[in-house]
Amino acid sequence: MTRLHNRNNIPAEGAASQRHCPVPRYSGRAVLFLWVVLLFPVLPQAVRAEVIIQAVGDIMLGGRWERAVAADGYFHPFEKITGELRAGDLTLANLEMPLTRRGNEFTGKKFRFRARPEAAFALKKAGINVVTLANNHIMDYGVAGLADTLAALQRAGIDHVGAGGDLATACMPLITEIRGTRVAILGYSLTLPQEFWAGRNRLGTAPLLERATKAHIGAARRLADIVIVTVHWGEEGSSRLRPYQPRLARMMIDAGADAVIGHHPHILQGVERYKRGIIFYSLGNFAFAHKSKIADRTLLVRLRFNGDQRSAELVPVNIRHADVGFQPTVLEGTLAEELLDRLRRLPPANLAIRKNGERWTIDF
Repeated sequence: MTRLHNRNNIPAEGAASQRHCPVPRYSGRAVLFLWVVLLFPVLPQAVRAEVIIQAVGDIMLGGRWERAVAADGYFHPFEKITGELRAGDLTLANLEMPLTRRGNEFTGKKFRFRARPEAAFALKKAGINVVTLANNHIMDYGVAGLADTLAALQRAGIDHVGAGGDLATACMPLITEIRGTRVAILGYSLTLPQEFWAGRNRLGTAPLLERATKAHIGAARRLADIVIVTVHWGEEGSSRLRPYQPRLARMMIDAGADAVIGHHPHILQGVERYKRGIIFYSLGNFAFAHKSKIADRTLLVRLRFNGDQRSAELVPVNIRHADVGFQPTVLEGTLAEELLDRLRRLPPANLAIRKNGERWTIDF
């Protein structure tokens, strides 16, 4: 994978902040985009093979149950699901914790998480090769915690989106080429605290601000054959969509995204086909050190792109702690069917799903 920005541009804590992502203009950013186009010449469609991009929800291996997770090894949560995670060319997750043992703890909110930097190697071993950092926990231990996270991911060979050493860096896409197909990934957050948002000269996360986000997606669309946007938003613990979610998700598809992948509510929200795109409003938790009773099911989404053909395969996953501990496990039989029925009822409830054995497919 090819990263398009300096991910080690880490300024001092407390530097001045600009509260919006810059809109691309004919500047150094435009020159960079031109440079990328020259590096990745357009290839004839005939030479391109199927590309499989996967996405899962929140990964958090710290907090109250960190000792229990770490005692079994950070790879333990992924042991029963690794075969599925490795089935894609690119597997994306939301990393809901900094990887650090230091930093200034942000005490302005109730829950703060972190795990040891070596957890990054467990993610890589499991098959996760891209994470989004645009969320409300990645800065729980300040600039030092995020800086350690970036370093740990780099050592493990995991790419990231949604955070960086300054605002422009945090908003930049990851561009990678897979067998002649260029893929762009962008990550944004709509969650507080606002202190976590990157500034012009300050490390942090990429805020989702409509005008700038639309411009970024449009720029990525001109560079890439496939554009995936991941966003942290919505109401925690609720399957109801906040009014802004459909509006912004459809705006992102209109701007050029092929898929929008949401998280933050910790539970599943609905799925929507919109024009030539697909929206997963929240995938919920995935590998999460919790014993919640409401966070019981999730999906591993397998997006298949093959020329003009595109589909989303849905892999049903059990995350109920009473059943599987801290190990996500593929659901089968009646339990899988029950999850399918639940998914069909979630708003906006307009799914046309084809059954394929124990898996379900949505064409979009």
